[in-house]
Order: sequence, then C-alpha cells, then structure tokens
Amino acid sequence: MNLSRRKFVRLAAGAAAFPALPRSAAALDYPTRPVRLLVGYAPGGVADIIGRITGEMLTERLNQQFIVENHSGAGSNLATEEVVRAQPDGYTLLGATASNAWNAAIYQNLNFDFIRDVAPVASTVRSYNVMVVNPSLPVKNVAEFIAYAKANPGKINMGSAGPGSSPHLYGELFKTMAGVDMVTVHYRGAGPAFPDLLAGQLQVMFNSVVSAIGYIRSNRLRALAVTAATHVELLPDLPPIGEFVTGYEGTDWLGIVAPKGTSTEIIDKLNAETNAALADTQYKERLAALGAETFASLPADFGKFIVEYTEKWAKVIRAANIKAE
Repeated sequence: MNLSRRKFVRLAAGAAAFPALPRSAAALDYPTRPVRLLVGYAPGGVADIIGRITGEMLTERLNQQFIVENHSGAGSNLATEEVVRAQPDGYTLLGATASNAWNAAIYQNLNFDFIRDVAPVASTVRSYNVMVVNPSLPVKNVAEFIAYAKANPGKINMGSAGPGSSPHLYGELFKTMAGVDMVTVHYRGAGPAFPDLLAGQLQVMFNSVVSAIGYIRSNRLRALAVTAATHVELLPDLPPIGEFVTGYEGTDWLGIVAPKGTSTEIIDKLNAETNAALADTQYKERLAALGAETFASLPADFGKFIVEYTEKWAKVIRAANIKAE
C-alpha cells in the first residue's frame, strides 16, 4: 500500500511525538518521591538556614519531602560537583550561592564549569553580611577597629566559612581596602566558626546576618557595620562599611540549580512554585527577619544574572589576588 507524502509526514510527526509524552507526564506528576536539596556548607550558616526554609516551602507546596543534605567542603565545590554528575531528573538539586560564581575565579582546577554544567531553576534571596567582633575586643566601630588592627598587625584572627565563602571574600576585601593585616582562619562553614568567635579565639568575622543575628541580639557578639552599600532595615543603627572604607560593598544571593539536561517542564514547575512561595507574606516576613530580601526570577533571567555576577566578581577576586588555599 502506498502512502501519500502528506499522510506520511503526518504519521511520522505523530510517531515522533510519542517519546515526549512520558516525559511530559512525568513532569506533570513531579515529584513522586523525596527530592534531595544539597547544601555545600555545614549546618548553621546562611546557606543551610535559607536552604532549609526553601526546602520547607517546596515541601508544603508540592506535597513531597525536599530533604536538605549538608555536603560541606571546598567552598561548596563538593556538593556542586555531586549535583553536576547527578541524573537530570529533578530529584537532586543544589542550594546555589554566590560562592558558586566566585569559585570560577578562586579555584583553578575545578572538575566542572558552573555556568555550563547546571540548569538555573530559581533565585530565592539576596543578602548582605555583618562585621561582628568578640565583645572583648576594645573597639566600638569600624574606625576604631581599623586603628586597633593597624596597631596590632597579624594579631587579629578573622574567621572564614571556607575559601571562597562570603565571610572569606568580604573579609579579604576589607583587609585589602582598609590596609590591615589579619590572620584568616578557615572553617568548614560558618556554623563551626561561631564557637571560636564566641570564645575569643577569633576576634572578627564578616558573617551573614542570617546566621549572626541571634548572637547580635543576645549581645554575645558586637556588630560594627554591614557590608551592604546602604543602611538596612533589619539593623538600621549599623552603618555600611563603605562609610569608613570608601567603595567597599558586598552583597550575595542564593537560589536553586539542577543538573544540566533537566527537563524544562520540571524546571518551570519548580520555578513557579518557588516564586509563589516567595510572594507569600509569611515567608517574606520570615526571610526579612533574617536579613534576607526575597529575590524571584524566571530561570532564563536567573541564568543571565549568574553570568553577569560571575564576570563582575572575577575582576574583584583577581585584583585582590584571592585564591583557594
């Protein structure tokens, strides 16, 4: 039996569409089992806290568990590489942070290219850090701190949440721009650094407001300034560091990414639910109380933002000669 060309084309097009049906149906039902949300830092830091809030939001909206797993090490590179190599099925996600953008310039031998090897899903928050000191340090503001540091070169220990973390990067930027000599002490996340900061083995840390706010409010740590370019609503009495060190500014972000190749349907579903949660008053207020500003975007816009942010900070990192140790 001979088929007309037009009929053959119709049948061929219909047959080609069949393989796509299971994928779309799977995306429609997604998720049908628990989803792993990997965080590249130890419990207690900003990435962990925001990651758990994000997991909770998605659990409520999608009626399936989003389980946060802390895979700390190498400035979040260990967790990132695990996600990059995972099946692109939507069941292994990364709680991405600004560190992922910084690491492209800080680490020379990564086994992945963050921009090339992940699929942007959704941005969640923008945040800033706060400069905190142990109360035993005889300083009340940034000007006094700089004077003290210059009078005691090499005697101040500065805590870091790991090479390439925001406490490290913002601290190193401060050291360079303020012209002070401090010893950088790396930890596997902000959480493990706090006991030494509270005990006085560390004297200063440029930590996220999210993880430091409780210690500030209980007067266990003294806050001197914020890394944001302007005054912030959560800590209105604190000046920006830029008022003492001209041109200083540091803000970062968090979001969700998936392995490259994850279906558009799954990414769009996760993006829509994340953005809907971020618009909810309950979560907006909860994040604001931690010093985090909600940051919603579409996947394509989030991807463009990551590219531009990476390029901007690569110039800063190279100029300050910040490298992984």
